[in-house]
Amino acid sequence: MLINSKLPNVGTTIFTTMGALAREHNAINLSQGFPDFGCDAKLLELAIKHMQNGLNQYAPMQGVIQLRETIAEIISTCYNTNYHPDSEITITAGATQGIYTAIAAFINKGDEVIVFEPAYDCYIPAIELHGAKAISLQLSYPNFVINWDEVKQRINSNTRMIIINSPHNPSGTTLTQNDLQQLESLVKDKNIIVLSDEVYEHMAFDDQAHQSVARFPSLKQQSIIVSSFGKTVHTTGWKIGYVAAPEYLMKEFRKVHQFLVFAVNHPFQLALADFLSQKKNYLELKNFYQQKRDLFRKLISSSRFKIEPCTGTYFQLLNYSSITQEADTEYAIRLTKESKLACIPLSVFYTKNTDHKLLRFCFAKKTETLEKAAEVINKL
Repeated sequence: MLINSKLPNVGTTIFTTMGALAREHNAINLSQGFPDFGCDAKLLELAIKHMQNGLNQYAPMQGVIQLRETIAEIISTCYNTNYHPDSEITITAGATQGIYTAIAAFINKGDEVIVFEPAYDCYIPAIELHGAKAISLQLSYPNFVINWDEVKQRINSNTRMIIINSPHNPSGTTLTQNDLQQLESLVKDKNIIVLSDEVYEHMAFDDQAHQSVARFPSLKQQSIIVSSFGKTVHTTGWKIGYVAAPEYLMKEFRKVHQFLVFAVNHPFQLALADFLSQKKNYLELKNFYQQKRDLFRKLISSSRFKIEPCTGTYFQLLNYSSITQEADTEYAIRLTKESKLACIPLSVFYTKNTDHKLLRFCFAKKTETLEKAAEVINKL
């Protein structure tokens, strides 16, 4: 058959590629963003309890009310604002599904969506699948900051959405209060939705507060928040996330969600609701990962890599320009094959494959894994 591909330029994701390469060469895997340690035993006990209690059939389309109420409490605790659990919060099959559904619900052919690069790889394909145009604006290296004057210049009558991500994957940087205030000012009274990817919301370091769009009253009314329990409770394989938005936006979101997924894993939702009712299980996460960040940076402090700033997420960028001038994709592959250490080259997060000689390493790993990785890094 003749196939007219909707994504002719899209191949296998870098995460799949590097993960397979790491397995093939038995490499230490600091590439794909997932922990190599288990989640809390209590969380597993709760999941088993709900399965044994027979709660193994469809959950409500919106998600179980217990988890939606817990999310509302988390948002209130962290950002001092309220979302109604019945009409403004929906449980999704991971954050990526939430992002895709939001784009599918609101973006039409001919629309423009502003995306900041380096960008997580699911944004632009979803935009293009719906006949819209991604307007890619580069964050300024080395600090990966947004040029708001440039954003203002690129907004026009076709602009329907702006996608932001903080704490930011892959750079490990965070947006400031001033950034969100500027965004709020730019979109105010305009027909523009802000899609805010906040999956690392509980991983903002150095005593800074995560600047969620929920903190800004006007911006909140034009925004859709997407987050992920996989990152918060170390269960990326569960693929459960949530979306929070004003009721008028959530109503449209659910129209698509019900036909794309309908319902998400029932007993795991209930386990998450129970587990996260204890505030320490999300409020202490930033300290847990900051300790891992600090350990990893200390372990590699004598290496030839330049350690870039990291104020959030569980990713650390390292600049290798003093070691080699190879393309980052080539160097990442060679590191995996020859040094048995897998990472992610940053250029794959740019549509034009911008190469700043940067590699992304995940430090959501056991201490022994980080020590083994550091041993390799220090020899390069």
